[in-house]
Amino acid sequence: MLRFLTAGESHGKELTAIVEGAPSGLPVSASHIDADLARRQSGYGRGGRMKIETDKVEITAGVRHGLTLGSPIALIIRNRDWENWTQTMSPMPSTGYDESKTVTKPRPGHADLSGGLKYDQRDLRNILERSSARETAARVAAGAVARRLLDEFGIKVYSWVTGIGGAEWKKRGGSSFDELFDGAEASAVRCPDKKASKAMVSAIDRAKKAGDSLGGVFEVVVTGVPPGLGSHVQWDRKLDGSLARALMSIQAIKGVEVGIGFGAGSTPGSKVHDEIFYGRKAKASRGSYWPVPGTFFRKTNNAGGIEGGMSNGEPLVLRSVMKPIPTLYKPLKSVDIVTKAPFKASIERSDVCAVPAAAIVAEAAIAFEIAREFLIKFGGDSVVEIERNYRGYLGQIERY
Repeated sequence: MLRFLTAGESHGKELTAIVEGAPSGLPVSASHIDADLARRQSGYGRGGRMKIETDKVEITAGVRHGLTLGSPIALIIRNRDWENWTQTMSPMPSTGYDESKTVTKPRPGHADLSGGLKYDQRDLRNILERSSARETAARVAAGAVARRLLDEFGIKVYSWVTGIGGAEWKKRGGSSFDELFDGAEASAVRCPDKKASKAMVSAIDRAKKAGDSLGGVFEVVVTGVPPGLGSHVQWDRKLDGSLARALMSIQAIKGVEVGIGFGAGSTPGSKVHDEIFYGRKAKASRGSYWPVPGTFFRKTNNAGGIEGGMSNGEPLVLRSVMKPIPTLYKPLKSVDIVTKAPFKASIERSDVCAVPAAAIVAEAAIAFEIAREFLIKFGGDSVVEIERNYRGYLGQIERY
């Protein structure tokens, strides 16, 4: 089964990702991964850390001459800021460590206090370093590997921002997913609409001036997904469940919708459920296997491409809300864990808004889950074997 692990602290020497279960014969290069790492670092409202780090991956295992071997893939991303933290974050026994750098003032909304209580840590840096969103760089690297598998089968993952700090992009329609994605890539806040983008930038500027932070909403869309990923037979095999978990595992994500999501609660069933038709002559994009001519389809997609815990052949549509970043330059009230005295929460270098970056992380998280489900359904030890299995399944669907 495809899975990954990450290791490393925000100001440690490096971040590491191990990807296990990738088939052999998959084209993977550092340049493909670096492209997504660069996208993660972009976005209006990012903090000073992005001026220090220029993330590049080093592939140290599992790939030879540009192709995966079928063995675990090891990925390393160096932290350039490590040189300023070598003593503070040294893994060696403490020798002359400045105790004044101990963090004892937890930030409201962060993992500081909960983690300190759970792991019995009196220096909250031992919590905040790993709970930091810096970890998502390794997650994006792992997702980029999964994305290469999806590329082989014409599955595309898109994202764009639909709202930041109350500034929203409301009118959407008439543009293809490719056009929306291109518009998002050209926007400082990753919103395809220029007017909405300007409003979002202004909202970020106001928050920065006030020493505050902003959250927002982004959407992830996946096309080319065949029907049948996931399953209805057990709770932990449902596709929407695994995708929601992947999104909710991203730092600061507080809610997930599939399709029309919460809108279904105020809409009658006759306008919620997507009617089924047959016979669409779909033109498959180059390199894509699905959709195929003569198939079942829906004219609407309120379900977001998932019914009964399984993909139904329509695009997957998911939205997530990211809360404002908890580190504020006008800190909220907190309590010192040592003295128990009221205090202003500590300040770590941070962003004003990271919603555009979170959308990129979400692409990686969703790409990995789709690739995992794809291998569960069509699994093989090589890309050639998986392709053979997949073509056989599409033939079965065509004959249904």
